[in-house]
Amino acid sequence: MHAEVDHLVIAAASLAEGVAWCEATLGVVPAPGGAHPLMGTHNRLLKVASETFPRAYAEIIAIEPGKTPSRPNTRRWFDLDDAELQAGLARHGPRLIHFVAHVPDARAAIQALAREEHAHIDRGHLLEASRDTAAGRLEWQIAVRDDGQRLFYGALPTLIQWGPVHPVDAMPASGLALRSLHATHPRAPALSAALSAIGLRALQVEAGPPNLVAVLDTPRGPVTLESRGL
Repeated sequence: MHAEVDHLVIAAASLAEGVAWCEATLGVVPAPGGAHPLMGTHNRLLKVASETFPRAYAEIIAIEPGKTPSRPNTRRWFDLDDAELQAGLARHGPRLIHFVAHVPDARAAIQALAREEHAHIDRGHLLEASRDTAAGRLEWQIAVRDDGQRLFYGALPTLIQWGPVHPVDAMPASGLALRSLHATHPRAPALSAALSAIGLRALQVEAGPPNLVAVLDTPRGPVTLESRGL
């Protein structure tokens, strides 16, 4: 089993607020993204690939006004329907809340988490999604729980398996690079065991209050993004 960091998830109360935050905080304008009818969300994207994270990007995501998930009885991914998370975004602005890891076999990775002897994690079931872009049709399978939970305060990644086209291949350079990604969590051994089960070695984990921390090189110098338990 082998997993790699695919993308950072930065949530915003509205996509316009997310774009303004990106310009003010990172010093760049995010590239166009798209809508997700499956979940009633939309996004903007930023390539953050680096030597350590060669196919990484950042996603600024928000609930699309007037839209709801197309699947009945389904909450939006990444805890975006959680009232506490939305209240935090309203008070403090956009924030790093999660990340996604790509795997060659998402079904096998889900099963590996379910078998992990210390946690027996239900990472959800696979949903198929697609989106047309100027570079070609993006197709992917993504593991989403019906309750939309991220798990481990966002430090356990959502799993994604891409089709033949990866979005980073067509993304313009942004001037950003992901330098490091690490997490603290009160159940650090359980989180480490879960990450080991899917073969993700790029995320360092230490004991402490829940926090996911990404350091980005930007035109304005290093910028640290933190989830701070949201």
